[in-house]
Amino acid sequence: MSQSTFTRQLLHSACILALSAASLIANASADKPGEGIKITPAFPTVDEERFRGEVALAGLKALGYKVQTPKETEYATMVLAVGYGDADFTVNAWDKLHASFYQKAGGDEAMIKTGNILPGVLQGYLIDKKTADQYHIKYITDLKKPEIAKLFDTDGDGKADMTGCNPGWGCELVINHQMKAYDLEKSIHVNQGSYFALMADTITRYNEGKPILYYTWVPQWVAGVLVEGRDVVWLQVPKTDLPDGDNTVDTVYEGKNLGFALDKVQALVNRSFAEKNPAAVKFLSLMQIPAADESAQNLKMQNGEKSRADIQRHAQVWIAAHREAFDGWLQAARAAATQASN
Repeated sequence: MSQSTFTRQLLHSACILALSAASLIANASADKPGEGIKITPAFPTVDEERFRGEVALAGLKALGYKVQTPKETEYATMVLAVGYGDADFTVNAWDKLHASFYQKAGGDEAMIKTGNILPGVLQGYLIDKKTADQYHIKYITDLKKPEIAKLFDTDGDGKADMTGCNPGWGCELVINHQMKAYDLEKSIHVNQGSYFALMADTITRYNEGKPILYYTWVPQWVAGVLVEGRDVVWLQVPKTDLPDGDNTVDTVYEGKNLGFALDKVQALVNRSFAEKNPAAVKFLSLMQIPAADESAQNLKMQNGEKSRADIQRHAQVWIAAHREAFDGWLQAARAAATQASN
């Protein structure tokens, strides 16, 4: 073989190797469009809402993103963190309930609101069915009657004691507004603190055969312990009256006006991050967990499987059971990144 022929073959082989390496790199990049990019989640401090966050983190890691330690805080601060760029995304924003938080954090100029992470979420006031049936209680305003309010009085002050939500939550704004709007401040005392600790006491009272009055939302484990229609019933409000003044939203569930907007949980993504990361936005826009699945997971936590490792395991089990859908979200996310780069 001549020197020139050998040189040509050597160059040919080098070219093939270079092309192969480039192809591998391109394939790796296409498979993991977030490779090496740091992404910081913002989550609430409520462990019962971490499950959907772990599903999101699993998908983003599969796309190559380097997930940073989540910022855990109250809801208003959580939304602010995304709007101000201290965090890149959250999967815990209620569309209607957190609307005021969203606007205060910069709204559409600062963030992208996308997807339908958790559809069909409800909120409202409930009492035990036994008391509702016995005293024909259907409306929250029925408690304006002293003899009715006294049924739910746990501290002897003549007012009904209602388990409310944590200070700083979006529901606090609605409840406080409605106590005034429906002229219930002289009839109902709203107990606030650690919601799930208060609900543990409420459930104990129910098990003792005592009347109970509480605020809740669905999905979460309480609905699996105090079952609507069997143990408890929703109370209606006389008319929709919300703190932002938009009373045209749908608040009616199965013929009952619950007073709270029928809602959904969405993802919020910092706009600057979103513009550079179409794969992450696409994945979060498609991710969806049925409300019943999250309620079932929350009930496992209530029954003792509540460590962070337990929640992560629950997420992996859920992903395995919904592998086809999950892989479809990943495939669409990779395609979005490829399209954006062309």
